[in-house]
Amino acid sequence: MQDRLDKIETVVVGAGVVGLAIARSLALQGREVLVLESEAGIGQGTSSRNSEVLHAGLYYLQGSLKSRFCVEGRRALYAYCAERGVPHRRCGKLVVATSEEEVESLEALFARARANDVEDIALVEGTDLAELEPNLHGIRALHSGSTGIVDGHALMLAYQGDAENAGALVQCRTPLLGGSLDDNSIRLRIGGDDPTEIETKLLVNAAGLGAWDVSRRLDGLDPKTVPPRYLARGCYFSMSGHAPFRHLIYPVPPAGGLGIHLTFDLGGQARFGPDVEWIDSIDYTVDPARGDAFYAAIRRYWPELPDGALAPDYAGIRPRTTGPGEATGDFVIQGPAETGHPSYIALYGIDSPGLTSSLAIGSYTAGLAG
Repeated sequence: MQDRLDKIETVVVGAGVVGLAIARSLALQGREVLVLESEAGIGQGTSSRNSEVLHAGLYYLQGSLKSRFCVEGRRALYAYCAERGVPHRRCGKLVVATSEEEVESLEALFARARANDVEDIALVEGTDLAELEPNLHGIRALHSGSTGIVDGHALMLAYQGDAENAGALVQCRTPLLGGSLDDNSIRLRIGGDDPTEIETKLLVNAAGLGAWDVSRRLDGLDPKTVPPRYLARGCYFSMSGHAPFRHLIYPVPPAGGLGIHLTFDLGGQARFGPDVEWIDSIDYTVDPARGDAFYAAIRRYWPELPDGALAPDYAGIRPRTTGPGEATGDFVIQGPAETGHPSYIALYGIDSPGLTSSLAIGSYTAGLAG
């Protein structure tokens, strides 16, 4: 290792929506911040392979980080998007029960949402439900008026702009190859077109799917601090033609996900997904044969879905700390007390509602930095 190292006060690994939000918060504190991104551009992993939904906070256990950050982050994000001109729309959503067996679960979801302090929610049925969505098949639904959609890439560009205006530097095609933990700093080996070694007083691991690999490349980190990693692939299918709905449409959530739901982008293009498929390695392949299950699931709440309307679109992968048959885990955000090193903060399992929670996660993580 070289005798004299370049010193950077703060390094953030990962330029997805959460990494950029953290970099923004740290830079606005007046810190010197370098963001390392292994891909050719920002947000090319989980951040660009999701539904781009601003979640209200209906689903998450009371007191969990997901519950806290989703509600706090969503409120902050609407204000931020309005202030910064980030395209978004508060379209609302309906979680629909299509059978009597699902009504009890729907009512439990409503109770959880109220416990999580989610505003603008109501149970609707009968003529009221038909008035909201005449083409929706269901006997009861939970209406969430604060759910919306956002242009995820525009949001990341805004975060990047804020961070850079505060002095941060975002470096793409610059992977973190490894490092070693010293008493009060971390030495890092950085690849890319201009490989180098640096020393930092604070390393924030916000690498998404790669967060586990980053931690395992740090000599001196206790491996027991790194939680298990599970990969849950979710496929999306796009729809040709018009979907006759004004709201996002979700089923009552099954185990492991939120169900195959209908969302649309800001241009009105409808898409369905994601499903849940546990995989062993990162693979974004969408098997067209999965479309059969999509038709069956969607027709429970929209029986008139035309044959041949769906086409394979894209897949995303949720980084999870719990696996098949287990309850969906919470965000894992380890400060120095949990990582065992004063210079290291690590984030694992940042899946949905990570985008919605990004401002809140950024603020919280910057607070852990002291």
